Amino acid sequence: MAKSSSRLVWFRRDLRVDDHAALYHALREGGPVWCTFVFDTEILDELLREGWRADRRVEFIHAAIVELDAALRDLGGGLIVRHGRARDLVPALARELGVDTVVCNRDYEPVAQQRDAEVGAELARHGIGFEQYKDQVIFECDEVLTLAHKPFSVFTPYRNAWLKKLTPYQLQAYPVRRYAAAFAVQPAAAIPSPADMGFEPTNLATLKLPTGASGAETLFDEFLDRIDRYKQTRDFPATKGPSYLSVHLRFGTISVRRLAREAHARGGAGAEGWLNELIWRDFYFQILWHNPHVLNGSFRPEFDAVRWVDDEARFAAWCEGRTGYPLVDAAQRQLAQTGYMHNRLRMVSASFLTKDLGISWRRGEHWFARTLNDFDLAANNGGWQWAASTGCDAQPWFRIFNPVTQSEKFDADGQFIRRYCPELAKFDRKRIHAPWLATALEQQMAGCVIGRDYPAPVVDHAAAREATLERFKAVKGGVE
Repeated sequence: MAKSSSRLVWFRRDLRVDDHAALYHALREGGPVWCTFVFDTEILDELLREGWRADRRVEFIHAAIVELDAALRDLGGGLIVRHGRARDLVPALARELGVDTVVCNRDYEPVAQQRDAEVGAELARHGIGFEQYKDQVIFECDEVLTLAHKPFSVFTPYRNAWLKKLTPYQLQAYPVRRYAAAFAVQPAAAIPSPADMGFEPTNLATLKLPTGASGAETLFDEFLDRIDRYKQTRDFPATKGPSYLSVHLRFGTISVRRLAREAHARGGAGAEGWLNELIWRDFYFQILWHNPHVLNGSFRPEFDAVRWVDDEARFAAWCEGRTGYPLVDAAQRQLAQTGYMHNRLRMVSASFLTKDLGISWRRGEHWFARTLNDFDLAANNGGWQWAASTGCDAQPWFRIFNPVTQSEKFDADGQFIRRYCPELAKFDRKRIHAPWLATALEQQMAGCVIGRDYPAPVVDHAAAREATLERFKAVKGGVE
C-alpha cells in the first residue's frame, strides 16, 4: 500500500489562499491537507511586556485570519487556529492529526530560522517530515550572486543582476484552487480574539486600510489606476502616490509574484519604479540572510565605533513629534496616529534622528519596529542603516538630509504638515517649513507662538551637521 501523503500547512506571513507556494505543493500531493495558524506567544508576549497592548498589527492579522479561514472553508477545508508557542504547538498538532509532513513557506529572519530548525528537529523525532518553500520573495538567499559567487552589498548591481535573471517562471502563480479536493474537512471552531490574547482595541477600523486578501486586492486595483504616475508622485506625502500595500506584503495577504508580474508586464517609468521597490525588498532579505550580525550591529562593523548621543528628552521629542521641525513632527504624528509613515518621510525622520540629534539608529529601528503596521525586520534594519550611513549601500555619511529643504521640496504647500500639525495651519507656504523664522507679528497672526503653541527647534541643523561630520570623521575607516 502506498504511503499516505497527509500534510499540515503552517501559515505564517502568507495569509492568503491564492498563489501560495506551500499550500500548492501540499495539495498537489493528494492530501488530506490540514491548515493551521498560531498566534505565537513568543512574539505577542514581548509586545505585552513592553506595554504595547493596543497593537494594530494584531488586529490586522486577526482580520486576515478570519478571512483566510472563510476562504479555506469555501474550498472544502478550514483553519485550525491556536494561541501559544508555535515551536511547541505545531509539532503537537502534527502528531495529533497523524500527518506525514508539515509544510510552510520559508522565513528568513534569524530568530524564525532558529524556531523552524527546532520545529523540524522535533518533528523528525516523531518521524514527521518538514518542508519549506520560497514564497515571500522573487529571489532568495543565494539565487542572485556576483560573478565571484558572493552576495551583493550594493543595490544597483544587485538590481541589474536580478532583472537579468528574471524569467516568466519566477513570476508564475501557483494554481492552488486546482487541487482543492485534497483539503481535509475542518469543523468550524472559535478563533481567539485580540482581547482573548490580552490586547486592547485600536483605531484600525477607522483607518483607510482594508484588511485581508480582499483588502489587498482592493488596494492593488486602485494602485493600478495610478501606477503610471508612480515615479512622479511617490515622494510627495500629501499626494496619493504609493500603493499602500506594504503591510499586505508584510503579512502575505497578496503574493509578491502577482505584484512583480503586473509591474514587469506593464512596463513604463511608473511600473518600473515600483518594481524597483520590490527588488529593494528582495535585496534587504538577502542582506539579512547573509549578514545576521546586522541584528545587533552595523553592517560595516567599523561604524560600531561611532559615539552616539544619549539624550532621552530629545529622543522623546522625536518619537512624539515635538522636534520643532514641522515635516519631521508631521511624519512622527502620522506614525503615532495611523501606524504608517510615507517612505520619503521615513528617510527624512531617520536622518534627523541619527544626523541631527546624533542618536543611534538602533533606537529609531526599535521605535519603528514597535509602531509600524508594516514592520519588516529586513527592510526596517536596512533602511535605518542606510539612513545612518552604517549599512550596505549606505548613504555617504557626509550627505545629511536638511529637514527644511526636504519640506520645501516635497510638501511645498504645507498640506501634509497642516494635516498632522494643525497648530501650524495658518502659517503661509513660506513660513510653515521653518516657523521659528516667522516674526512675532506673523506668529501672532497665525495663532501660533513658537515656544508656546509649537516647539522651538530642539537642535540647530547647521550645528548638528558639523557635529555629525566630526562624529564620523573620528571613526577609523569611516572616510569614503
